[in-house]
Amino acid sequence: MSDVRHVLVLPDRDAAEDVAETLEERFGVDEEPRLVRDALAGEDDAEDAQWLVLLRDEAGRLDAGELNEFVARWDGWREEP
Repeated sequence: MSDVRHVLVLPDRDAAEDVAETLEERFGVDEEPRLVRDALAGEDDAEDAQWLVLLRDEAGRLDAGELNEFVARWDGWREEP
C-alpha cells in the first residue's frame, strides 16, 4: 500500500468541519480526517486562517478531481501534498 494523503484547503473552521463530516457519507472514508488550522504568514487573527482537512487514502481509491469538485462547494480546493 502507498502512503497517499489528500490536503483539502477550506476558508474557515465551519467549512472544514462540514467537509470532514460529509466526507464519510460521500466517499466512505475509513479513517476520520484531521483538521488543522493553517495561519497565514504574519497573521494572528483566527479570521485570517485557512483550515486544512488531512485525509489518508492508502488504497489510492479517492479521485483527486472528485475531491476538488467536492470541496469547491465550500469555496475550498485540494492541494497537492
